[in-house]
Amino acid sequence: MTRFPGFDLGGRVAVVTGASSGIGAAIAEALSHAGARVVLTGRDETRLRRVADHLGEHRVVTADLADDDAAGTIVAETLGAFGALNVLVHSAGIFWPKPFAEAPLSDFDEQFRVNVRAPYALTQAALPHLRPDGSVIFISSIAGRVGFPSSTAYCGTKGAVELMTKSLAMELAPIGIRVNAIAPGNIHTPMNERFFESEDYNRSMIERTPFGRVGVVEDIAPAAVFLASDAARYIHGESILVDGGWAAQ
Repeated sequence: MTRFPGFDLGGRVAVVTGASSGIGAAIAEALSHAGARVVLTGRDETRLRRVADHLGEHRVVTADLADDDAAGTIVAETLGAFGALNVLVHSAGIFWPKPFAEAPLSDFDEQFRVNVRAPYALTQAALPHLRPDGSVIFISSIAGRVGFPSSTAYCGTKGAVELMTKSLAMELAPIGIRVNAIAPGNIHTPMNERFFESEDYNRSMIERTPFGRVGVVEDIAPAAVFLASDAARYIHGESILVDGGWAAQ
């Protein structure tokens, strides 16, 4: 037998927020392929079920993470379906770019509510059930490492996620719960597809990425499988850049 921990997630239960499309959907599929039973959550039940059709054992929970009762509902539904909760992936997020001078405070509030407050609340609700060997994975961004114009609020949310990851890791590592993040670069997703409709934008993103292409969701999902698995058992408080070299410049 090998001495090295593997990537198999058999027997584990994973909750993935924002699982109806984009990075969240790819992560849900990858975790399922690795053997996990997956709870997919998001606001659109039809889209969630379309993703779930490609999975093994799963549960769909329709919820708006911005609602105060969403966290409790998701945890209760997960425990009711599978009796456990081992992995929590915070993939839900919103991105509302706007020049700073024109951005209303309501945009700021909503981005923080969805991108920061919601995963905070869900982690807190899940905490009693993640022990003693759970894994919490935040989806951050290169926007949490470097600045982008017309994205001050969004960058602020991802900067908050970066430090929330580190702080929670310090607090939860002693009780056996790993907390880490994945920081994607420019990735083709439904959230940003309108920007890539511009050939100039698309070209500029390729030119600014050392690897020479824009990422796809399949570039991100394997990192989540790794962080959820025993292979990452000694990784705590890290944010893994998956960005084609963008932030290395």
